[in-house]
Amino acid sequence: MRKKIIFRWVKVFLLVYCIVGIAWYYGQDRLLLHPVVMDAKEPYSFAQPFTELNLHYDAATNLNVVQFKATDRPADSLAKGVVLYFHGNSYNLAHFGEHASEITSKGYEVWIMDYPGFGKSTGGWTEKELYAYSLVFYKLARSRWKPSQIVLYGRSFGTGLAAQLASVRDCRRLILESPYYSMTSVFRRYLFLYPVDMMLHYHLPTYEYLPAVTAPITIFHGDEDGTIPYSNARRLVPLLKSGDEFVTIPGAGHNSLDDFPLFKEKLDSVMRL
Repeated sequence: MRKKIIFRWVKVFLLVYCIVGIAWYYGQDRLLLHPVVMDAKEPYSFAQPFTELNLHYDAATNLNVVQFKATDRPADSLAKGVVLYFHGNSYNLAHFGEHASEITSKGYEVWIMDYPGFGKSTGGWTEKELYAYSLVFYKLARSRWKPSQIVLYGRSFGTGLAAQLASVRDCRRLILESPYYSMTSVFRRYLFLYPVDMMLHYHLPTYEYLPAVTAPITIFHGDEDGTIPYSNARRLVPLLKSGDEFVTIPGAGHNSLDDFPLFKEKLDSVMRL
């Protein structure tokens, strides 16, 4: 009788295990990505000067880009350079563009590209294709700027993309806001019973890319981050080279770094180097 009860509970466990695993595997994109779609004809209404353009990658893929102008420069002078901004897993560039003034006020242009399915960008993507889109974005910047004038900035989900790009192309600096050791390591925390390496669509192994980055690296992370644990990001510290920085923002959560003076002061000093 006892064996039957144990066997019954084992079957229940295996059934639940399989249902949860299958549901997560096929639904992981919905769990991870929260885009806000915009109509292609819908105008942006930013408070600062900008230019909108579209990069036609292939027949199905259009990458919408907004280029914010530097605001502290005379109209007839050039900006110091450009910041290529890789945003997080939610909303679209209309949301993240609101924060561009924090950098354009320091003499840099800020360019933001929406991933396919976000905002006005169309098409689909795999992790490999995301890297390809990032490279197209970089090549657009190289048509105007030298590598020494290009800053790569990644936030949250976008930190893995920025790190990968910096590992294969030269830049002035790599800035990572709320990064992860790898996407696999973040999900393994919650799905420790599953073969996450095999099931995850996006691995984004930041730890593999940082050792190949020759540019200076600055990392910002809040020690109260409940989305990407502070301890997960701290695993990147041994991979940093001399002169790189890991800046802890005490009390900051995942979406509140720019509420803290320390973050703004440090970002200001980094952008003025």
